[in-house]
Amino acid sequence: MDSIDTPTLESVTADLPPSLRLLAARGMARSYRRGTVLIEEGSQGDSLYLILSGSLRAYGCDARGREVTYGIYGPGEYVGEMSLDGGPRSASVITEQASRCVLLTRASLQAHIAEHPEFAFELLTKVIRRARAATLSTKQLALNDVYGRLKALLETTTATSDEILLTHQAMAQRLGCSREMVSKLVKDLELGGYLERVANGRYRRLKTLPARW
Repeated sequence: MDSIDTPTLESVTADLPPSLRLLAARGMARSYRRGTVLIEEGSQGDSLYLILSGSLRAYGCDARGREVTYGIYGPGEYVGEMSLDGGPRSASVITEQASRCVLLTRASLQAHIAEHPEFAFELLTKVIRRARAATLSTKQLALNDVYGRLKALLETTTATSDEILLTHQAMAQRLGCSREMVSKLVKDLELGGYLERVANGRYRRLKTLPARW
């Protein structure tokens, strides 16, 4: 279950940029356990969640229950803005870790924009960036085979460090394929000397991955 936070909003939003602190002041801070579904795909809703700590995962499911991950979002980001046009939710959102968020309604967001119209541009920029990311993801799904998508994911994940902190299931959800397929490819890359398992759910990239497999 979720619970209303006892600390003041001022204390829990201290690390946010000024524009988001002002927005957070219009909502209510709540804490959520890991695995809490905040938004269900297809449902109606007019609220968004501003993340203070933890992380949220946006995902969708097909008829067989197989998941694909659209994005992982952390402190200072917000989710739920895609339904502010009054349409159904385009994705589900779940807490990947125990998280603290500020719940904001459409009415409170409209009031904020009325007083701070510059925030409308910030919100629009966020929507455009996510639309571009979704377009790129769709393109990769259409044009790349599973290995090509895995290679792109691993190279993005290790852009600043050779450590890979993703389980096989998490990789499969991001790639839109089965866990078994990911396990087979990762095992092949280990045997080929490209990846090294350092712990459960953690790998180290040893050298540049081959263009094709």
